[in-house]
Amino acid sequence: MSVRGIRGATTILQDQKTEIEQATIELLHELVESNPGLRSEDIASIIFSVTDDICQDYPARAARIFGWDHVPLMCTREIPVPGGLPLCIRVLIHWNVDRPQSEIRHVYLRQAVKLRPDFSR
Repeated sequence: MSVRGIRGATTILQDQKTEIEQATIELLHELVESNPGLRSEDIASIIFSVTDDICQDYPARAARIFGWDHVPLMCTREIPVPGGLPLCIRVLIHWNVDRPQSEIRHVYLRQAVKLRPDFSR
């Protein structure tokens, strides 16, 4: 079995708890839909990062609401890079799965599509 990385990102309009929660849950839902068989019991860990303009909540809390209760989670804050995409939430999921990396689907939503247009729908 291999550990595969699944990347994703989304943005919010305002630094508000409900927006962070809703956008994170939407992103996780799209990642699950795009990667059939992705189950919480097969996830080794998840790292969330947020841009430095997000401070009202942790995306990891939204993952718990999503139902991923026993997954090891971490949240980090990104450095403020000039010209960086504002109000952005990113995720890196470490998935224990027997699939080649070429079958893994990454998801970028909302304004985060600018980061990886090649992964957008």
